[in-house]
Formats: sequence, structure tokens, C-alpha cells
Amino acid sequence: MVDFVTVLTIFVLAIFVGFEVITKVPPILHTPLMSGSNAISGITIIGAIISAGTQYTTLTTTLGFLAVVFATINVVGGFLVTHRMLEMFKRKD
Repeated sequence: MVDFVTVLTIFVLAIFVGFEVITKVPPILHTPLMSGSNAISGITIIGAIISAGTQYTTLTTTLGFLAVVFATINVVGGFLVTHRMLEMFKRKD
């Protein structure tokens, strides 16, 4: 039970820190940070594929599959947002 409380505390603190960091980012830095976020999500996809492929239990396989799905959605959405933002900076003919 102590381990669960410790992990839950770290998770909640990470949410607060992540929210504070993201809200303080100026719009001009959004595109480079989105590219970095896409790279991290790509690493998450690799870890999720490994987790789903090991098939220790049905739970790990299911959670690994869900992680692959959500990380893929995150990567695709990130690339779409980045592409849209870069289009805003192009000169209009």
C-alpha cells in the first residue's frame, strides 16, 4: 500500500508540474516543443509495443495495446498541429 501511495503522489505532482510548465510556454516556442513531444511519444510507442508483445498477462497486453493506440493518436495529432502552425508562418503569394 505504501508503494501505491508513493507512486500516486509522484503521479499527481507530475501532473501539477507538467501543467505549470506547459502553461508558461510562449506561443513562439510551441512548434519546437511539439516536435520534441512527438519524439518522446515515438519512444513511448516503442515501449508500448514491447510491453504488448511480451504477453506476460492479459492485463499487460491490453494496457500495452492501449498505450500504442493513445501514443499513436498523440504523435499523429502532434504532427497535424505542427504542420498547421508552420503553415501560419509561410508567406502568402
